[in-house]
Order: sequence, then structure tokens, then C-alpha cells
Amino acid sequence: MADQGTGTRYEEVAVGLVGGESFVRRMISVARQSSTPGLRVEPAVYRHETEAPQQARQVMERVDVLLFAGPLPYDLTLAEGDLSVPAMYVPPGSAALHAALVQAMNTSAFDPGRISVDSVTEQDVEDCYAEVALSAKGVRVQPYQEDLEPADYLAFHRKLFTAGRTGGAVTTIPSVAESLETDGVPTVLMRPSTQTLRETLRAAILTGSGARLSRSRIAIVIVQVPDSALPTRTSPAQYWYQELKLSLHHELLHDARRMDAIVLPHDQTSFLVITTLGSLRTITGDLETAPFLARVRETLNLDLQVGIGLGRSTLEAENNAYRAVAMATADTGDLAYLVGSDELVLKLPAESDADATAAPVADETRDLETLRMLVESLDEAGDEARLVDAEQVAGILGVTLRTARRTLRGLVDSGLAWPMPATRAARKVGRPPMVYQLLEERLN
Repeated sequence: MADQGTGTRYEEVAVGLVGGESFVRRMISVARQSSTPGLRVEPAVYRHETEAPQQARQVMERVDVLLFAGPLPYDLTLAEGDLSVPAMYVPPGSAALHAALVQAMNTSAFDPGRISVDSVTEQDVEDCYAEVALSAKGVRVQPYQEDLEPADYLAFHRKLFTAGRTGGAVTTIPSVAESLETDGVPTVLMRPSTQTLRETLRAAILTGSGARLSRSRIAIVIVQVPDSALPTRTSPAQYWYQELKLSLHHELLHDARRMDAIVLPHDQTSFLVITTLGSLRTITGDLETAPFLARVRETLNLDLQVGIGLGRSTLEAENNAYRAVAMATADTGDLAYLVGSDELVLKLPAESDADATAAPVADETRDLETLRMLVESLDEAGDEARLVDAEQVAGILGVTLRTARRTLRGLVDSGLAWPMPATRAARKVGRPPMVYQLLEERLN
């Protein structure tokens, strides 16, 4: 993702938000205030906590980390097998319990001295009540346990209320709250504070960034001056050739700075460039082209032989780089060769810097202008929510629904919009329209 003002690229971090509709919407609101430029979110909304594993696995391959609404959906998901990405959850209790008590007292929902509370410890309850000068003797607590299911927490609250031992319930589980309210039990849903959501999201971003980094493979590039570039009766030790190598080194450093790479002299006719796969993708247009080939030819009038090796270790990457440069040497075309694991071999054609970057810049400019047009149209209509679907976009831009859907996905790919969960009402009849949150703040 690029900073729209400077063109600087940021590493994208994708967070999967697994929870009920209310949690996902709150977390998206918090995420919009995040200072992480490359942050992307993927909503995974469930109606009931037992749907968490299915929803989590639907987005798992598109994210770097999963963030669950609480320990229950987290444990239910882990119980069905290991996850391919790190996962964490928003912790219950603490400020959330304070807020629930205040809500109960403000609405006169029930006597806070005679309630049942789930998912927190007895110590949490005692500390909370002591801080607000209330007695916790009449409070019944069911701490969170991995082996309990939503039905177990529901039975805990329902049994105490039916027996007249409590006058209400505080729960962290939306489906339990919904069932209790249906039964006529005064209920308050314990929601994490905004500060807790913000801190947990920050931790998830750091975890996701670390996971992305750990998955980055080593990339080693061998850049070799062909024998045909050396005149007959001339040795590489002569002064003119040393000057050529210095000029080539300078040109390689130009690309190395963009990749956070290291450039090292390898032998009399070649250099090693050491970087990561993620950085290499940036400069090669996701392994589509080798723009440095054309640029060096234009600057130094020199055709290079370039081999790129990928590997989980430096040794594996270097061995693959040797294989790749041998392929480049045998081929008379203007190509760089890439060799990776599992016999992966790619040919990367040369392309100038201008050609390689013109399309992305044009796309970014187009997407920014599209976002600006949508925001201005919503302003005229007095709509400040900045939530749109394909039908609205088609009407505003005067395009077909198919084009509108493609436009919205382009905004998502450019980091200018996020997909949102469909509202519960929309799910009742037919397929709900996909709603997107326009990130107006990224126009600045």
C-alpha cells in the first residue's frame, strides 16, 4: 500500500475480525482511528458463537492475524484444529464490568448486589465492587472455562434467576444475552471498552506484522556482467573495467535502497543483492518484470545476466540464484530468471522504471478521484456515514452494477475502503448487499 501523499510504500497488515455484528462494527470504527497506514480489516461475522470456526476459516487465508471478540469463540475455533495464522481475543472483565454495572444502575435494570456474572473471575468481581463501594456477597460468578459452551453459561444464569437467587444477569456472550432477554431475565451485555479494543487491536497489528515478517523468504539476486561485454585482450583487472563495476554498483544501490537490500561484490564479474521476497515483490511488480534490466542497459549500455533465487535459508536462496543465473546466461533474451522452492521457475522480462510504475500510479490516482467523487456525492445527500453498496456507487458514477462492484473492490485493494458486515435485518431475506466503509480520511 502506498502513502497517497508521498508514494512511500507501507507493509500491509490484514486483521480478521471474528465476532458478532456489534463487535465487528465497533472494532472497524476503532481501526479507522489507527495510525497504521497499511492496516486492512476483513470482517467475519457470526450470528452465534458456534459459527466462529467456520467464519474464521473463511477469511484466514486472506489475513495475517485473527482477532476474536472473546475467549469463547477463540477456544471454539481452536478446538476444531490449528490455525494457519496467529490468533488472539479481546479479554473480558476489567473496565467492561465497571461499565456494565453503571449501565445497570443508570437504567434500574436490576440490583447490582443480586446478579449473576459470567466469564470473569471472582477476584475481578470483588475488586470491581470494592472500587465502587458495593458489596459483592450476593453476586454469583461463573468464571470462563474452555470446556463450557454457550448453553452452559445460559443454564447458569437461568437457574439462578428462576430460583430467585438473582434479579438479573451480566454476560459477555451476545447469544446468551439474547436468550436471557427472551426469557424475561433482566440482562446487561458486558462490552469491552473502546480503550480495550484499541489496545487489543494494536497488539493484533504487531502480532500480524511479526507473522508476515516470519513468512518472508530470503531472496538473493546474482547480477552478472556477460563475457560478451568484455573486449578481447582485456582483463577485468584493468582500470576501465573497475570504473564500469563502480558504475554498476551505483545503479544496483539505486534499486537496493527501495528494497532495503544489501549489495555485495561477488567476484570479478558479478554482484550479490540480498533482500526478502516481500521487498523483491515491490520492485518487480509482484514478480512480473525486472525493470532494472532496462534501466542499466539505458544508463550504462550494458546487458546483464540476472538470476534470482528464493529460499527459506540463505544457502537455499543462493543455490537457487546460481541455477537462475545459469539459465539467464544460456538464454539470449532480455530476461531475468527466478528459481524458487518446488522447482518454481519464472521468467521476468525487462521493463523501464517509467513503464513499471505508470500503471500503479494511474490506478492510485483513479481510485483517489473515485473516492473523492463518492464522498462529495454523499455530502450533497447529507449522508455522513460513508457506507455504500454497489447499487449506490452505480447510481453515483453512472456505471453498471458489475463495474460498481469492481470499482469497490479496487478501492479496497488501494486501502481506501473496507468491507463491512451486512446488517442483521438484511440477512433475513435473500442475499444481503455487500456494504463498504469509505475511508474519507485517506484523502488527506
